[in-house]
Amino acid sequence: MVEIHAVTQADQAFWQGLDRALPPAELKRKIRDSQGYVLTADTQPVGLLRYNLFWDELPFCTLLMVEEGQRGRGYGRQLLLYWEGEMRRQGHTALLTSTRADEEAQHFYRKLGYRDAGCLLLDLPGWEQPTELFFIKPLA
Repeated sequence: MVEIHAVTQADQAFWQGLDRALPPAELKRKIRDSQGYVLTADTQPVGLLRYNLFWDELPFCTLLMVEEGQRGRGYGRQLLLYWEGEMRRQGHTALLTSTRADEEAQHFYRKLGYRDAGCLLLDLPGWEQPTELFFIKPLA
């Protein structure tokens, strides 16, 4: 059985094990502001989604992650669609997300109705990475 819930303090150990990029203080903010979700399968957490508000109003999925051994079972899709529904219920009319150009996630987002919305070139010392692709999806 699959369930999705807003991240809570009880999810902290799982979250930090899967999302090593988010500083602990930011995780506390995500919990406080309900800006993250955890997907459980048979009561075990297997995936997460976190977001923030771009320009303080446009929901931007900053991370969608499923444990490596649990991928390919539709959990990422379920998390994303759940988030879309939550954002729609909150009155938002569009969503953003991004992924690196060398990652397969770009095909996942396009398949789910996200369209290309530009890119960001990060070439500053210490921040170098492949091009970041941005995607947008209207909520009807």
